[in-house]
Amino acid sequence: MTLSLDWSDASAIGYPTLFLGVLIGSVVPIVPTGALVGAAAAVAMTTAHLSLPLVLLLAVLGAGIGDLTTFAVARLGSDAAVRWLARGQKPERLANAQARFERQGWQLVVVGRLIPAGRIPVLLAAGAVAYPWRRLLPATLAACALWAVAYALLGVVSGGIFDSPLIATLLAAVLVLVVTGVVNLVARRRREKAKVSR
Repeated sequence: MTLSLDWSDASAIGYPTLFLGVLIGSVVPIVPTGALVGAAAAVAMTTAHLSLPLVLLLAVLGAGIGDLTTFAVARLGSDAAVRWLARGQKPERLANAQARFERQGWQLVVVGRLIPAGRIPVLLAAGAVAYPWRRLLPATLAACALWAVAYALLGVVSGGIFDSPLIATLLAAVLVLVVTGVVNLVARRRREKAKVSR
């Protein structure tokens, strides 16, 4: 029995790339994980190389393991590890997330996963307030499932419009970027209105 990959089989490359990309991007936000899920869903809709249910499963698992790793580092890690995770995050955003976390717990885990750039402040706040693992785990799995379905739907839509995997994948990536931009814009406007009303 050999453990070699068949590099001509797209699924042998696609599934590990999807899982590892989402996992790594969930710990260190350098990989556009939403675009990766959307693109994989688009390929699943336009070819027989990937299965949509397996794409969803691997996206949920990769995101869930990544989020739990981030939480574990925030809760159990050293100050240096927490500072490394928090780099690029505004201190007031982290403080705001921590204050809200004590009141809204699991809701913030779900919303933080769905809002671009919301996940890390929420998970750091959860670690700072020692949010219980037994409550974090189901909230994280629900959040990751909603997130994976939302981004996969963008890939399904683009795959349903175009028969070409390349065009469907590019459209899925563009749709993800547009949705992310709109969500960021709405969130920014809400924060600005909240500041003005204080």
